This record gives sequence, C-alpha cells and structure tokens, in this order.
Amino acid sequence: MEYRRAKDQESDDISQKDVESLDLRSLSHTSATSSLTTAGGPKGKNTWKLKSIVTLALTLLTSSQAILIVWSKRAGKYEYSVTTANFSVEFLKCLLSLLALYRTWKSQGITEDNRLTTSFDEVSVYPIPAILYMVKNLLQYYIFAYVDAPAYQILKNLNIISTGVLYRIILKKKLSEIQWAAFILLCAGCTTAQLNPSSDHVLQTPIQGWMMAIVMALLSGFAGVYTEAIIKKRPSRNINVQNFWLYIFGMLFNLVAICVQDFDAVINKGFFHGYSFITILMILNHALSGIAVSMVMKYADNIVKESCASLY
Repeated sequence: MEYRRAKDQESDDISQKDVESLDLRSLSHTSATSSLTTAGGPKGKNTWKLKSIVTLALTLLTSSQAILIVWSKRAGKYEYSVTTANFSVEFLKCLLSLLALYRTWKSQGITEDNRLTTSFDEVSVYPIPAILYMVKNLLQYYIFAYVDAPAYQILKNLNIISTGVLYRIILKKKLSEIQWAAFILLCAGCTTAQLNPSSDHVLQTPIQGWMMAIVMALLSGFAGVYTEAIIKKRPSRNINVQNFWLYIFGMLFNLVAICVQDFDAVINKGFFHGYSFITILMILNHALSGIAVSMVMKYADNIVKESCASLY
C-alpha cells in the first residue's frame, strides 16, 4: 500500500515537472517571437524612418549653408557681426533642445536619462568640442574672402578625409580597404577640381583658402569624432540633454568671442545690427543642421555625417 502511494506521488511529481517545462518553453517561444516582431515591426520601421528623414534633412541643410552665407553679404562684406550670428545659432540650438526635452518630460516623465542635473565628470568633457566648433564656425565665414560657394563645397570634402583618419586614431575603429580607397580618390578629386590650367597659378583657390579649408577640416573632424565618443559613451542618455550642455558651452565661448572681437560694435550699434532676412535664414539653417548632426552621430557615425555634408 505504501509502495503504491509512493509510486502515485512520484507520478504526480513527474507530471508537474512536465507541465512546468512546457510552460517555460512556451514562455521562451513567446518572448522570442515578441522580440522578433519588435525588431522588424513598427518600432524598427519608425527608427529606420527617423534615420532616413534626419539624413535627408542634414544633406539639404548643409548643402545650402555656403549659399546662404554668401547671400548674407552686402557689397562683398558682412554688415552684421559674425560672432553674434554664431552666438544666435548656439542659443537657438539650445532652445530647440529644451523644447524637445520638455515634450519628452511631458510624455515620459523625468527619468535618470533625461534629467538636466548631472555630475561634473559628465559636463567637463563638453568644453573641448564646444570651443573647436566655435573656431571652425567662425572660419566658415572668413574663408569666403578667398573662395566662392562651389569651391567651398568641394573643399568641404576634406572633412571626410580628416574624419576618417581621426576616426581610426581616436576611436580605434578599423576602416575597410574600400573606405580608404574612397578617401584617397576624394582627396585627389578635391585637388583636381581646383586645378587652374588657364592661369599661371596652379590652383584656383589661393593658398590662404586651402590653409583655412585644411584647418577647418581638422577642427571639424576632431570635434565630430570627440563629440561622437561623448554621445555614445552613454547610449541611454537623452540626446537633447547631451546637446543642451554642449550648446551651453558653445554660447559661453561665443560670448567671449563677442567681447573680444565685436564688443564696441555690439554696444554702439546693437546686437542684431545688420541682420537681414537672409541672415535669419542662415542662422536657422545652421541651428537645424547642428541638431541633425547630433542625431546622426547618436544613431550612425561621423562618416555618414560628413558624407551627407559633401552631397550637393
């Protein structure tokens, strides 16, 4: 009798284990199916759609920057202060980041990844790219004393070369042989396009223009790679928070530039003296370009960013 009772209990235990095993398999299968559906479902499609829109927007915005800068001139010179224009760009980018962050707070609430309060260690890395971007953006105005808009767009391709080299050195990321070959061809293309066979001068662009283009390419490449490293160091961090701190330092450095370079003009003539409708369009273009660049660096990389900027 005892043997029979023990046998029945053993049988019940085996049945219970089978049921639990079956439940675990079913749950595992459901989870796998759910993750596959999410990866290829609406969320994956929305992410791809967002990347496509941002990349296209960046291409259109950056390709029109040179034209707007040249159009903002009057009688061959800037009637407005370029330092105040640069400050206005940083201010507008900061404002747009705050508005986007406010929408996030309303929909998701304040979390560890989207709160503005942060540590000194996190904030202390932003001054370096901020000052590099400031110098590069100021040079962007002065280079047009030596080049026209089409030549500037061609010389901007040097940014891709500097970015590729610095990408390898700083981030230790390997580039394929095809990518290196593309960089060499691009460099050769930039030089060939600037040859001037109908003149005693070998190149159409003066040496000052070339030097400024090379400096701008190095500044843009280093700042871009450095910023990408910062942004991707904490992937879960909200991009608008990261942008906010970068733009805050950008505003501070541009404020210093205004005090050093255009203090008297701003005091006597006003902050927005010489601004026109084209100037406002140019500032809006640069601000939206900056936001798009950060999005591309967050979800892609600098090679994609510079490739978008080189299309025109």
